[in-house]
Amino acid sequence: MSVPMISTRKTSLALALLAVLHGGAAWATSADAPAPAAVTPAAMTGAAESDGTKTLEAVSVIGQGESRQVQRITVQDVKLLPPGSSPLKVLAKLPGVHFESADSFGNYEWSTRISLRGFNQTRLGFTLDGIPLGDMSYGNNNGLHISRALIAENLGGAELAAGIGALGTASTGNLGGTVQFYSADPSSTYGVTLAQSAGSDSALRTYARLDTGDHNGFAMYLSGAYADSDKWKGNGPQKQQQFNGKAVYDFGDNHVAAMLNTSSRNETDYQDLSLDMQKRLGWNWDNYAPDWQRAVNAAKGIFTGGVNNKDDAYYAGRGLRDDSLASLFGDFGLAEGVRLKATGYYHSNRGQGHWFTPYQTSFAGTPQETPIAIRTTEYGIDRWGTIASLGWDLGNHHLEGGFWYENSHHTVQRNFYFIAGPVDDQYFLHNPSIRKFYQRYETETHQLYLQDTISLLDGRLHLDVGVKSPQTRTRTHAVVGSYANGELTADKSLLPQLGASYKLDGQNELFASYAQNIAAFQAGISGPFATTQAAFDVIRGKLRPEESRTVEAGVRHAEELFEGSLALYDVKFDHRLLAIQQCSSGIQGCPSAYANVGSVTSRGAELTFILKPTSELRWYNALSYNRSRYDSDYLNGATVVATRGKTVVDSPKQLFSSEIAWTPGAWDLRLSANYTGKRYYTYVNDASVPSYWLFNAAAAYDFGKLGVAEDLKLALNVTNLAGKHYYGTIGSNGFTAADPTGEYATLQVGAPRAAMLTATVRF
Repeated sequence: MSVPMISTRKTSLALALLAVLHGGAAWATSADAPAPAAVTPAAMTGAAESDGTKTLEAVSVIGQGESRQVQRITVQDVKLLPPGSSPLKVLAKLPGVHFESADSFGNYEWSTRISLRGFNQTRLGFTLDGIPLGDMSYGNNNGLHISRALIAENLGGAELAAGIGALGTASTGNLGGTVQFYSADPSSTYGVTLAQSAGSDSALRTYARLDTGDHNGFAMYLSGAYADSDKWKGNGPQKQQQFNGKAVYDFGDNHVAAMLNTSSRNETDYQDLSLDMQKRLGWNWDNYAPDWQRAVNAAKGIFTGGVNNKDDAYYAGRGLRDDSLASLFGDFGLAEGVRLKATGYYHSNRGQGHWFTPYQTSFAGTPQETPIAIRTTEYGIDRWGTIASLGWDLGNHHLEGGFWYENSHHTVQRNFYFIAGPVDDQYFLHNPSIRKFYQRYETETHQLYLQDTISLLDGRLHLDVGVKSPQTRTRTHAVVGSYANGELTADKSLLPQLGASYKLDGQNELFASYAQNIAAFQAGISGPFATTQAAFDVIRGKLRPEESRTVEAGVRHAEELFEGSLALYDVKFDHRLLAIQQCSSGIQGCPSAYANVGSVTSRGAELTFILKPTSELRWYNALSYNRSRYDSDYLNGATVVATRGKTVVDSPKQLFSSEIAWTPGAWDLRLSANYTGKRYYTYVNDASVPSYWLFNAAAAYDFGKLGVAEDLKLALNVTNLAGKHYYGTIGSNGFTAADPTGEYATLQVGAPRAAMLTATVRF
């Protein structure tokens, strides 16, 4: 077979785009430099699945045709939750997904947690239009949370691979699966959309979007959102301002897109609870603010109202995050069956976590002496990267190869600011009174991949054969303090990924996959560098990157009335690294010991079945069973921690979700039920939180064209419909070996019933 001649014009355009991407990368390393533009294309398929947006309405929700266990959500799935809810909360309905948060929107980042098949989010991969979001943890060192990266209304869809992510996914931590989010493309018609929401806890949210419509292949939207609400318990606001802009240009068989997103977030913390605290102080116990005198008394050891120690409550806590994310994407048809896709991106982040600590006196020995200071953890991220892939259809083969390069600079500081009384800390603090430590990290990531998808038996059998080669090198420099200087590299020459899907007939198919992965060593205060130089020098030659081996297989069925899938999996997680805390409380922030504590074995099953008896009625169900257990004991100093055979922390064995959607005429009515099984927060399983059910509901009515408005819709969303008291997040302050008296404060209770009414008008 001869290779078609590639046109000089298209090749020049492709090379020009790559030059722009690399050129933008050069100046993007400066924190003060302007950010390059960004975004991605539509209807993308292939091994990488990491270079652009998708139109997910047109693809199978249960992953029909995939050799991996893949589930998808669309914009229809978002309707059940209040506007502005985190896309992660939408994913909670999918099999294998365990999601928790302490607020009704799922946006409070200190409490937000997601896990897949026993792997917590630090060992998962997350992307937006192919751009890596890191592990989306609170102290993220190499990314940002999806709730800051994208306005919720601009979500085009998401794809979940619960065990084996697409080979080219840009992630250094996806041991246990990936979540790929896609932004919505601009509308082809001109229009203005305005939405105003009001609800429980003085919640107000405004969303506005302007679409230019299509002009000879060019389309763009500009959008903004402002949200403000009180905490559902205690005192303090939760605020966020966001801007999203996206432009696309289609010419011939080519697509170029650019995106610029910004976010400014201010969230007031909820008090972390222990089992003992909840029993003594109740479900609604929170920090002291605005009662300054009670906080001062407690810092002095004068306790009232059931409080018996300094850690029962603090005056207040806060998280501040400012982010800018930009990208430029191109998808070029170089010749018949040959496509080049490339993305360049830049991300800047500044963040602070505030805590009014009773463990540091302000202005000691002066008339201004106060037994409380503000302790901060201060973050900075400046990173840029390039992702590219080349696909070639050659007979019954689809060949694809690509690379990902990222350079990330991360800083973290621990500072104290002296105060003489209660202060409003809703701003970034500067000029600390004490600087405890200041650490700089530089992380450079290279990843190559190559995959061949082979179509056999008249398209009934598809085989995926591929490998990737990741390398992540992290260097650290201690500017202030006693944390370690050094370097660690996580790399692997070849990590295989194999898969097959076979169509038994027009409705049924079998699939199976195998993959190996490694994770990079974490930078920041949760990684192996966050210890003394002496301790790091001892462990640096002994540490191996965490690894996983995943096998999964299943069957799918799809017809007009019914869709369903069943997947079985077996996962081995080796060289598990654990930061062993040397303090009695996670919030005190002293150095940890970092150690390899053995392996984990996970086995389970995931069942999805969707009934569609009429075009107006859809009933979705997902049932998951997961058994994740530690394979060995580990040593904490000279003490043996007996974890062999114990269930992995925050890993419920049973998950169930059910959602019914009825759309008669102008109405849209939805009801969901979610069950989460018992969870342990100690490694020896001596302390746990019970199982619970949660119900949500939504009702909307579309008035259609009304006066000058092209469309008017009213919607009511209610979360935790039954007003259930339950423990949501566990491990907010990390996990501990044992807690026989229930005094470890690492729990967050879930939000009570909340309602939100929204009016949306389009002109």
